[in-house]
Amino acid sequence: MAETAGMTLTINGATFEATLEDNDTARALAAMLPMELEMSELNGNEKYFYLDESLPQNASNPGTINAGDVMLFGSDCLVLFYGTHSSSYSYTRIGRIDDAGGLADAVGARSVQVRWDK
Repeated sequence: MAETAGMTLTINGATFEATLEDNDTARALAAMLPMELEMSELNGNEKYFYLDESLPQNASNPGTINAGDVMLFGSDCLVLFYGTHSSSYSYTRIGRIDDAGGLADAVGARSVQVRWDK
């Protein structure tokens, strides 16, 4: 998989293109697509979903998390960040939404259905 491989997220009728990292975690997630997830709200800056299976992990602390980052927390928690903030937690980077403009409006303040496609 090349670094420019991507996926599409559809959230409340809005479509976001994302570029995947060139790592085992991103490849494992891509192999699971397509999927539709009910992602829960946390901290006013992220949506998360616990996957049924563990993905490969290589976690590190990014320091700053940017709106549009797609990360793995632990081995099975898929996280979509819609707010930029600093963090002391460690994540494995999966990818990033190419243009996160409008992402916060699309995800809203509650749980949200997110369609993940290749």
